[in-house]
Amino acid sequence: QLQVEESGGGLVQSGGSLRLTCTASGSTFRDLTMGWTRQAPGKERETVACFPRNGFDPAYADSVNGRFTISRDNTRNTLYLQMNSLKPEDTAMYFCAVGQYPFCSDSWGNWGQGTQVTVSS
Repeated sequence: QLQVEESGGGLVQSGGSLRLTCTASGSTFRDLTMGWTRQAPGKERETVACFPRNGFDPAYADSVNGRFTISRDNTRNTLYLQMNSLKPEDTAMYFCAVGQYPFCSDSWGNWGQGTQVTVSS
């Protein structure tokens, strides 16, 4: 099972930017759909962005489309989430997640410990 670890979270003002990094261990990274999910206090976990293994374009939640960009470097087993124009409602714990299918879905097999993103108004 692929193990993942997130980093890059922090406190930022509204309108600011952060880049999250997910480092994966295992030789199967390039063969997997990868994504980012988030969970705010009192809310359900939601999928923010997904990078499918099937060669299709990445997918984004409507709430972040145009502001967030997901990318991956298969040579480094690393997944990124560039977050621009951050809003207070983006405040959440962000998790790197391993997809269960070759296409984007809300089915995630496992994820890391998370990294906290806090956006102040």
